[in-house]
Amino acid sequence: MNQVAINEETLQDVINIETGLLAPLTGFMGKEDFRNVVDNYCLADGNVFTIPVTLDVPENTYRETKPGDTLALTFQGKAVAELEVKSLFEVTPEDISKVFLTDETAHPGVKKELERFPYRVGGPVHLTDKSYLEGALRPEDTKKVFADHGWKTVAGFQTRNPVHKAHEHLQRAALELCDGLFINPITGWKKKGDFTEEAVMAAYHAMSQQFYPKDRVHIAGLKTQMRYAGPREAVFHAIIRRNLGCTHFIIGRDHAGVGGYYGAYDAHKLAHKLASEHDLGIQLLLMREPYYCKTCGQVVTDKHCAHYDTGRVEISGTIIRGYISQGYIPDELMMRKEIFEAILACGQIFIE
Repeated sequence: MNQVAINEETLQDVINIETGLLAPLTGFMGKEDFRNVVDNYCLADGNVFTIPVTLDVPENTYRETKPGDTLALTFQGKAVAELEVKSLFEVTPEDISKVFLTDETAHPGVKKELERFPYRVGGPVHLTDKSYLEGALRPEDTKKVFADHGWKTVAGFQTRNPVHKAHEHLQRAALELCDGLFINPITGWKKKGDFTEEAVMAAYHAMSQQFYPKDRVHIAGLKTQMRYAGPREAVFHAIIRRNLGCTHFIIGRDHAGVGGYYGAYDAHKLAHKLASEHDLGIQLLLMREPYYCKTCGQVVTDKHCAHYDTGRVEISGTIIRGYISQGYIPDELMMRKEIFEAILACGQIFIE
C-alpha cells in the first residue's frame, strides 16, 4: 500500500469528513465533483458545495496510483487514515483563480494553494486512528446541546476575530430572531498577523460570561483552515453550520474576505443566488455592516441610519488589530474594555 504524508490541515479535513462536519462529503473530491464545485458551486449530484476539498500528492505517487488502489495517509510518520482511490486529476492555476477570483500570490489562499502539489487523488476516506476524534467538534454533540437548551432555532456565527461592537450588534440581532446563538470561531490555520485562537476564545468567553444570557449562547471552536475565499467560503461556512445543527447563519460584510479582493457584499450576492436556486437546509441572515454613527450616537447599519457618509466610524477586526499591534487601546466605541483586557491576559495575541 502506497503511503502519502499529510500536513495538519489535511488531517483536519479527514477528521471533519469523518465526523460529518463536511457532509455530504465522505472523502476527498474526485475530478467530477471538483469540476462541478469550481464551475457550478455544486457537487456532481447537485448538492451545493462551494470550496474544493482535495488531497494533493507528489508526482511520483500520482503516477504510480490507479483507481481501486488504497493509499495510507500518514501524519508525522504515523498511519492515521486510508483512502480508496476513485479518481486522479490535476488542478491548474486557472482553477485556483476561479475559486479565489484572483491569481495574485499576495492573496493568502492563492499562495497556500499554489504551494500544494497540483496532483490530486479523490475517493472515500476514513480515519484508522480514532484517537484523533477525541475532542473533535461533532454534529451530534452540538445538536444535543441545542436540544438540551430547548432551542428550536439557532443562529450560527463565524469569526476569526475577537468580538467587537460590530459583531456584537449582529449577534444581538440574531438573538432577537432565534432561540439560541452558536458562536463558532475558526481555530485552525490562519494567516500571519491574525489573532491567535487563544485571543479569540478568551474574548468570547468574557463576552458570554459578562454580557450575554447564560442560557442563550453556546461557544465552541471550529478546527478548520481559513481559505480567505470570500463569497465561496461564506456559503461553505453556512453548510458546516447547517451540519452542526444551526437553522440560521449570519453572513456579514466581506465575509471571509481579505485585502480588498472581494466587494463588501459579494458574499451576500452569491449566497442569495444559491439559496434562491437550491434548498441549502439553512436560512441565511444577510446582514449589513454595523458601524458607530456619531450623529445617532450608537452602533447602526445603513438600513436604519441616514449618516453613513457623514457620521460613520468603521469598526472591524483589521482596525482593532492595527490599534493593538501599535500599542494603543481600542476605543470603547469599537471594543469593550473587558474584552480588550481578556485579550491581553491570554498572552500571545497575534499569529507570528
